Amino acid sequence: MSELRAAAETAVRECLELAPEESCVVVTDDDREPIGEALYEVAGEITDDATVIRYPPGEQHGGEPPAPVAAALQGADAFLAPTTKSLSHTRARSDATDGGARGATLPGITDEVFVAGLDADYDRISQECERTLERVAGADEIRVTTDRGTDITFELGEREWFDDTGDVSEPGSFSNLPAGEVFVSPESADGTYVVDGTMRPHGLLDGRELEFVVEDGYVTEISDDEIRQQVEAGAQEVGDAAYNLAELGIGTNVGVTELVGSVLLDEKAAGTVHIAIGDNAGIGGETDAPLHLDGIIRNPQVFVDGEELELPEA
Repeated sequence: MSELRAAAETAVRECLELAPEESCVVVTDDDREPIGEALYEVAGEITDDATVIRYPPGEQHGGEPPAPVAAALQGADAFLAPTTKSLSHTRARSDATDGGARGATLPGITDEVFVAGLDADYDRISQECERTLERVAGADEIRVTTDRGTDITFELGEREWFDDTGDVSEPGSFSNLPAGEVFVSPESADGTYVVDGTMRPHGLLDGRELEFVVEDGYVTEISDDEIRQQVEAGAQEVGDAAYNLAELGIGTNVGVTELVGSVLLDEKAAGTVHIAIGDNAGIGGETDAPLHLDGIIRNPQVFVDGEELELPEA
């Protein structure tokens, strides 16, 4: 069994738990076709109603896919979406799951990350998600600090925390694969955060640090020219919504022992947090934006209403 085939078996049979009477669509693009075909092959062995749809890579993470792709997602019982640009925070994906479809996106997935990230103890990941969720659910305020200069406080208001365990067996359920995080769309935030792990378009930062200043829930200063240009391009389309402080996430995947430069995998690493700019309408927020930019922060301290949270450890 090839490595791609083994990872596809985990995704389709264990995470999706696809049944013979169900329809399944695999959405992929020209650059992720081998992973898409591996998933389609496994799905086709389970159900006669399996489909693969391929389109050119999108221009931006969080950008809406072509209308036929959105229709395919909404028309299926289950879906898997290994794509170059993320479909996680799109109306196409949220409309599909709101309508009862279930599935997982695999944004920016590579062969290496697909194989490594699906070779994990998903029962243990689920346990770490549950433990962390119990501590943060109902909190009014989360503060994150690091010795690299991060000191930012999130006001949560009535926003709900979610967990990403990799289990997408129930109608309407959704996950990233590889999985393993607990996350929230804060109502507001103030402070500074310093990304020293991974962030697109740079990948693994290798000693570089990217600084972001946040005031009243909006990013007001960005130290990196390329990321600033991405956000400015989004602002030309949607205004200040592009600067929205969209997400706080806590990694719970204890199988990820080191960062590799893939946001998809690295944001799940136990002992890290990630903070995102842009769209959060698909994860409990109210902001629509054509981008969702996650930055991973190493070795944080996290305080829940003033009490330090014990983070999962790899």
